[in-house]
Amino acid sequence: MFRSNVLVCGGTGCTSSNSEQIIDKLNEEIKAQGLDKEVNVIRTGCFGLCALGPIMVVYPEGAFYSRVTVEDVPEIVSEHLLKGRIVTRLLYQETVVDDNTTKSLNETKFYAKQMRIALRNCGVINPELIDEYIAQDGYAALGKVLTEMTPQQVIQTMLDSGLRGRGGAGFPTGLKWKFAAANPADQKYACCNADEGDPGAFMDRSVLEGDPHSVLEAMAIAGYAIGATQGYIYIRAEYPIAVKRLQIAIDQAREYGLLGKNIFDSGFDFDIDIRLGAGAFVCGEETALMTSIEGKRGEPRVRPPFPALKGLFGKPTVLNNVETYANIPQIILKGADWFRSIGTEKSPGTKVFALGGKITNTGLVEVPMGTTLREVVEDIGGGVPDGHTFKAAQTGGPSGGCIPASLIDTPIDYDNLIAIGSMMGSGGLIVMDETTCMVDIAKFFLEFTVDESCGKCTPCRVGTKRLLEILDKITRGNGTLEDIDKLEELCYYIKENSLCGLGQTAPNPVLSTLKYYRDEYEAHVTEHRCPAGACKALTNFHIEAAKCKGCTLCARNCPVGAISGKVKEAHVIDTEKCIKCGVCMEKCKFNAVVKK
Repeated sequence: MFRSNVLVCGGTGCTSSNSEQIIDKLNEEIKAQGLDKEVNVIRTGCFGLCALGPIMVVYPEGAFYSRVTVEDVPEIVSEHLLKGRIVTRLLYQETVVDDNTTKSLNETKFYAKQMRIALRNCGVINPELIDEYIAQDGYAALGKVLTEMTPQQVIQTMLDSGLRGRGGAGFPTGLKWKFAAANPADQKYACCNADEGDPGAFMDRSVLEGDPHSVLEAMAIAGYAIGATQGYIYIRAEYPIAVKRLQIAIDQAREYGLLGKNIFDSGFDFDIDIRLGAGAFVCGEETALMTSIEGKRGEPRVRPPFPALKGLFGKPTVLNNVETYANIPQIILKGADWFRSIGTEKSPGTKVFALGGKITNTGLVEVPMGTTLREVVEDIGGGVPDGHTFKAAQTGGPSGGCIPASLIDTPIDYDNLIAIGSMMGSGGLIVMDETTCMVDIAKFFLEFTVDESCGKCTPCRVGTKRLLEILDKITRGNGTLEDIDKLEELCYYIKENSLCGLGQTAPNPVLSTLKYYRDEYEAHVTEHRCPAGACKALTNFHIEAAKCKGCTLCARNCPVGAISGKVKEAHVIDTEKCIKCGVCMEKCKFNAVVKK
């Protein structure tokens, strides 16, 4: 037994901030102090509070250290681990009570309103050690299913739980399994969508980095329920840590007899292999994903037939995403009624969001369905920083829409988001403040969609390009009111005629911003003005003479020499030379530089 356990985040975010070097230094210092028999260092997955990484938590005290550097390690080891004195200056400020005690993380604003089911083991266990997963009831659900339940009972449990697919569409998981189970075949497949292509989304990646066995266990349960013997995890190659840990988990599960032949002596065979994707957003669509696994160009197929009848290699297939699978072992162990008691009637359970944009606490949050947007943004997210005000939130990525500040008290679930012109999507939630131009946001997502369209159908291939051209025209100040009408008309045409979900949902960011921020579109067209001051073509920087002290700081930092003036006299910006980089406004200490 170790007297202290030091948990260090080994997720992608913290790894990019040198958490691996921190772990190496920890082990070195612990050994140097003769503590290697008393202190255990554990590399975990993501804790969720990514804005404060690298993160280190020391138990049994529960001291939560944030923004730790390699240089901080000797002090942590000598003071805390050797002498028992918590290093207060490194503590996450919300946990500080006095110099040597802290309060529980669950009492802080970031964690208090969260409920972790899919993320239950992230930041808790070493994802590369199967024994730690087993110690958290890992593979108990699979054992229960194979020894106590029939496939039909498993499917009924999923139906009773009301679990809906967390990949975006929200289709009932149990119904999908039921359809696949009903179709006889000599071979069936259970697949996992870990492609996660939405800008700003990293929920699935974090689950796979922090708790890969939960997905493997759930896929085996799905395989048993529908009669499949082979599973595939389709994951983007840009997730090297997740891929590595997945492969380690698969190897360990095979070694323990939890994948492969005759699992739990039940006569059930099931194995899993990994397939790497090249980062094509369209491969998040289920038929395009299956086509890619088959080794072909990732393009969607016409439906019907649906994958439950004719999916991977033409055989009945179920496909769920990472977060959906991560819920399943807990549903089996705790029951459908337990899961239904969380969230709302039509959207039971929790949802994981990747919280980003103009928000204080960037990171991963998991909340019960029905939690309001205000609670997520203000209570958990810490609000909009630097004195700015909340303007909108984008949910669902390129397939979703913008939720305006007037609807900040909307409960977040599948039906409520669709009703206001957005959608859940896979869980990206990007917060925007008053400096964000909504026309420019729509343009940003259309640029992404145009790049990611597979080109198979004309409405998506050509239509999204035309939408982008109109948006570009408007943001340059060359648009007309007729362009706005044409934009809206084209959106509905693309939605109704595109082959797959990518094209059908691509107009959503445009339609939602037109619905709630049409005045911004009209300002760009009729006044040649960007109200947010974000569109460079419609924005000029000026120096207010009454405020300018002639300190020359703006002129000295201007990269193109567009600012002139004498010391202690008001300066002037040459708008012809100005490249609108904003450095002058950033450097001015007297707020003399303004956008007009």
